[in-house]
Amino acid sequence: MSSTPDTCESAAGSSASHGDVVTDGQALAKRYADVRTLSDSIVAPLQPEDCVLQSMPDASPIRWHLAHTTWFFETFVLADRCDAPVADESFRYLFNSYYNTVGDQFPRHQRGLLSRPTVREVMGYRRDVDDAVVTLLRNADVVDESLARVIELGLNHEQQHQELMLTDIKHAFAQNPLYPAHVDAACGPCDAPELQWINSDGGVVNMGCTGDRFCFDNELPQHRVFLEPFQIANRLVTNAEYQQFIDDGGYQDPRHWLSAGWATVQQQGWTNPIYWIRQGEGFDEFTLGGCHPIDPEAPVAHLSYFEADAFARWSRARLPTEAEWETVAREPSPDDPTSGECIDALRPVHPTHGTPSASGVSGLYGTLWQWTSSSYGPYPGYTPPEGALGEYNGKFMCNQYVLRGSSCATSPGHARRTYRNFFGPDARWQFTGIRLARSV
Repeated sequence: MSSTPDTCESAAGSSASHGDVVTDGQALAKRYADVRTLSDSIVAPLQPEDCVLQSMPDASPIRWHLAHTTWFFETFVLADRCDAPVADESFRYLFNSYYNTVGDQFPRHQRGLLSRPTVREVMGYRRDVDDAVVTLLRNADVVDESLARVIELGLNHEQQHQELMLTDIKHAFAQNPLYPAHVDAACGPCDAPELQWINSDGGVVNMGCTGDRFCFDNELPQHRVFLEPFQIANRLVTNAEYQQFIDDGGYQDPRHWLSAGWATVQQQGWTNPIYWIRQGEGFDEFTLGGCHPIDPEAPVAHLSYFEADAFARWSRARLPTEAEWETVAREPSPDDPTSGECIDALRPVHPTHGTPSASGVSGLYGTLWQWTSSSYGPYPGYTPPEGALGEYNGKFMCNQYVLRGSSCATSPGHARRTYRNFFGPDARWQFTGIRLARSV
């Protein structure tokens, strides 16, 4: 999602919620408070000066994320249910992302130029909206289903921004020669499982969400796909394996690259992953815990689609299609620490390989988003929802690629087998990695 959709919404993948929703007012109020509190915990280690940085047009200041997610609830929950607006009228302009049916928007690439409203004012805005929403929910034993669906959508939207806050502050900190840490602690060592290939017979498979629980509209409708037999790697590509690609001149050899990828390499001067810092003959890696020597067995992270595809070609393999990935994957278990329950205020967010599933595949969730070779487009029979909440999905199904799984920065409970993340092919600042596949 480099230059087309806004960072926050394109990671969302959609605007419609489906399936059963919680309508118990007390339970919904608690879930609302829990999600909003996690945003506060992500911001807690930061200083106000950190929260106003915008290191590139694709990223947004932390303050903007906090305000925009709050604007969502004020606009789509409170506006039609309260006698008076909660915020200053200017907030409707400053913190609208690109909902054209709602109103004009402040230019995305200039969000870092705003010194006002202050971080303190934005946090006050959050408290005011939180008080109003929680009061609204707690005053109703049973919440109207349409309201419950908007609340659930808003909470999933906030969870997407929680991940973006971590990726955006990491990119901002990486521009600082002091290499500050979000959490001042070293990332633990990582052991990579032995590389193995998992066989799949292919055939006709069902793909997409059934719609019997919350999902975004781009996961619908469920449909049939025919797959040829294939193999998929049991784990993600490691730093050491990617180092071999670099040492073999991978960034200097156009044979491995798509034409647009090779042009990007030349224009941007890419020679290694974005957060690798050359130190003599080797590299350090910038993490949310500061700079540390690269762990050779850890999954290689923050790669663009172009880099993932080039490595796959160099490896005489390929990237899986999203249908192949979904066929091999299983739903994440709520008790599995790799299912997205990874954000911890006491340790830096950084990927590991996780634990293998019953099928022997590790790192499906809670590690890195995994590039697929599938262009982001509509499923057969897809129709975008009506109204403002359906505005930002279908129109972005162009020039982007699908990622599957979830990352170490994905919020608790936000991962699922059918989730379709998507970014432009040159995006590097997200927690993205490589899982290889082969045709048989």
